[in-house]
Amino acid sequence: MTDPLEIGAIPAAGDVPLPERKPLALSASRASDYRQCPLLYRLRAVDRIPEPKTRAQVLGTVVHSVLEELYGLEQSERAPQRAADLVPAAVERFYAEEDGATVVPLSDRADFQAQVAALVAALYGVEDPQRFSPASCEQYLVTATAAGTPLHGFLDRVDVAPTGEVRVVDYKTGKPPHPRFQDQAMFQMRFYALMYQRIHGVLPAQLKLIYLKNGSWLTFTPDHASLVETEASLDALWSEIERAGQTGDFRPRTSRLCDWCNHQALCPAFGGTPPEYPGWPGTRVVPAGARDLLTGRGEPRSS
Repeated sequence: MTDPLEIGAIPAAGDVPLPERKPLALSASRASDYRQCPLLYRLRAVDRIPEPKTRAQVLGTVVHSVLEELYGLEQSERAPQRAADLVPAAVERFYAEEDGATVVPLSDRADFQAQVAALVAALYGVEDPQRFSPASCEQYLVTATAAGTPLHGFLDRVDVAPTGEVRVVDYKTGKPPHPRFQDQAMFQMRFYALMYQRIHGVLPAQLKLIYLKNGSWLTFTPDHASLVETEASLDALWSEIERAGQTGDFRPRTSRLCDWCNHQALCPAFGGTPPEYPGWPGTRVVPAGARDLLTGRGEPRSS
């Protein structure tokens, strides 16, 4: 019986004509969207309705960029003051390249920069960046499950110990979840572990979520069975998404999270009307040897 996580089980792509619109793959963020509300998934992934950036989102983006730059330095150079010195330039790039003033007014710039600096400094209460060097930072991965479900996403950081153990790390700039929602937070990490396993054939020894806001962290030790279960759940979810994609039947699912949704005007649950369904754009086909699609850059980072 073929191991469901065997890399060689990824089906070959063949010469498939691409549709006019970009075909879809499943990220951890979009998987969470569909589980929360199928209509939300449709509006974000299929219709691609623009959403205004929030201060919290851009704060996370800038902090991630500083940490990536920090770990690009030599180990001996990663002192706390050096990390602090990277912050002003990162904030300047945000305002210059991302039209930052539309999200964070210039009058709030000093406060925003102080927030970035505080979150970067908080890393040193969790770990010492001068004691190790990551194998990769901000790595974009593309792969597929044995059943062909296309997966993609960014890994904030991958550490490999001298003895070969792998740790996948993700930074969060928001507050840590309530204990009853921790499994939902770890779903994203199991998703990343599965992608890493599919590409490298190595089971990560540890998954670590670092919450910079209060200097706390969560860890999880995956095993083969947990990744098989994760893969099966993603296959089932993707099959459901594709069926909805063919019919356009993405129904709203109301919850307390609706209070923060940008799309209430397009949601029948709030008296709105969705736009005309544009049709399913197709599914990205991931070829055999998907490890060759491991790149440092690719698509925009999922929020």
